[in-house]
Amino acid sequence: MTTPRKLHIKSYGCQMNVYDAQRMVDTLAGEGFVETASADDADLVILNTCHIREKASEKVYSELGRLRVAKDEAARQGRDMKIAVAGCVAQAEGAEIIHRAPTVDIVVGPQSYHHLPQLLKRAMENGRALETEFPVEDKFGFLPQPRPDAIRSRGISAFVTVQEGCDKFCTFCVVPYTRGAEVSRPVADIVNDVTQLTDNGVREITLIGQNVNAYHGEGPDGRAWSLGRLLQRLAALPGVARLRYSTSHPRDVDDELIAAHRDLAELMPFVHLPVQSGADRILAAMNRKHTADDYRRVIDRLRTARQDIAFSSDFIVGFPGETREEFSATLALVTQIGYAAAYSFKYSPRPGTPAAEMRETVSAEEMDERLGRLQELIDSQQSAFNRAAIGTTVDVLFERTARNPGQIVGRTAYLQPAHVMASPDIIGRVLPVRIDSLERYSLIGEIAAQSPNLQTTIGA
Repeated sequence: MTTPRKLHIKSYGCQMNVYDAQRMVDTLAGEGFVETASADDADLVILNTCHIREKASEKVYSELGRLRVAKDEAARQGRDMKIAVAGCVAQAEGAEIIHRAPTVDIVVGPQSYHHLPQLLKRAMENGRALETEFPVEDKFGFLPQPRPDAIRSRGISAFVTVQEGCDKFCTFCVVPYTRGAEVSRPVADIVNDVTQLTDNGVREITLIGQNVNAYHGEGPDGRAWSLGRLLQRLAALPGVARLRYSTSHPRDVDDELIAAHRDLAELMPFVHLPVQSGADRILAAMNRKHTADDYRRVIDRLRTARQDIAFSSDFIVGFPGETREEFSATLALVTQIGYAAAYSFKYSPRPGTPAAEMRETVSAEEMDERLGRLQELIDSQQSAFNRAAIGTTVDVLFERTARNPGQIVGRTAYLQPAHVMASPDIIGRVLPVRIDSLERYSLIGEIAAQSPNLQTTIGA
């Protein structure tokens, strides 16, 4: 009997990378690899990288320094550890990685990881393998389906990529250069993926893409379907309890998507809709192609369609040339909209992007001050949103046992963790929970008494 080879993947960054890491595991399972939690005893270590934030490549080289030690130790033990760098840093800096890091055996971009078995073989024969070209073929047609036991081990929530790439070319963003142009998967392929997941216990599906609401995949009628129409189709599948999507762009919120929020109980009323800034001049410099008022109108349309909808967003402070008045416009926008959660970042130049050439820099001290003020406002809004749940009864999809003995944790429609004392047999069910208290960001409650006619099982 052949001894399984051990695979360790460390992922950075976005939800897409989490999904990609799982598909790498599925791809390499056919080569006899099984996952291990430690890099030290792995036969293959993959760094699945992200290039969005500051010092992304430096983090990769730092991690490679630690892995070099592990690789040397494996060699002393008579093991041949291979190291691969995948993802967006690999795509952007593949040749540089090969030059700077002799310990790396494989460099592969995010559109080519379905070639990992061939690249691994090439590295074993020739010493090293590099593939960062955008392949002609669609990788999804070559990825093996995950095994049922792998699906079940990953829990009751799953990501499904429906769209990749971006055609927006925001001046601060590397995604169009590392992920390529917008490509949407056919509806039938997505339906097949979701059906396999729900057949193996998954109850919540999050559709993901770099610009997910630009989805325009081919439908069974031969026409391009919108994200809203895709959501309608998926909501009708047996076993789908909850649907989500991320990340979206304000310019691609169309009437069909708004109608989906109005009509589909399965579509959760929580939307991540990045705006980046509240100042029109900065939005124009970012090439966002919408104004702050355009964004407000999209929010208003969604709130009209579904009154209980809540929002999260992304913000960049200190974009080149941002004045104090323009930063104040961002604070005003946040105050007006009111977010359940949001993510704020100091601007950092990404090599090769237009914004990296802009010279009107904001000082580091000023960036720190602005980030602190914005984050304080966001935190206060998130705290208020969470406190408002106390005393109410909310639906919770239970996911797993919690750290505290006897507790089961799930998530509300707004992704808030909610803890109850209960038996593990509630995992995978949506149950009403009366919220009694709040501990940091987690809701604490009890399962509410249910009407005999109340259907709370998934897919009911």
